[in-house]
Amino acid sequence: MNYYESNDLKRFAEVGKFRKELMDMFFTYYNKVTGEDGALTKREKSLIGLAVAHAKQCPYCIDAYTTQCLETGASPDQMTEAIHVTAALEAGMTLVHGVQMLNNLEKEGA
Repeated sequence: MNYYESNDLKRFAEVGKFRKELMDMFFTYYNKVTGEDGALTKREKSLIGLAVAHAKQCPYCIDAYTTQCLETGASPDQMTEAIHVTAALEAGMTLVHGVQMLNNLEKEGA
């Protein structure tokens, strides 16, 4: 058995079992933000979703947004580039914290 089972994604709405009104509000918001064109197209939003899914390492979201990207017309090249943008940003975010280390090294006289 795997910790993440792809079929579990189908149960997502069940998270609202005990507070359905909260889950309904989430889905209303989520669908409004991701489910229609606005300043960004659904395709652009799908690519952002795929990138964030990789950054947050959510296998359910990776599966869902891979499918949504294809359904909205994103190409595998665009999808791959989106996750490389994520990887580059994460690397930069890690490295920029090296300034904290440099500040401490200088304070310690190293």
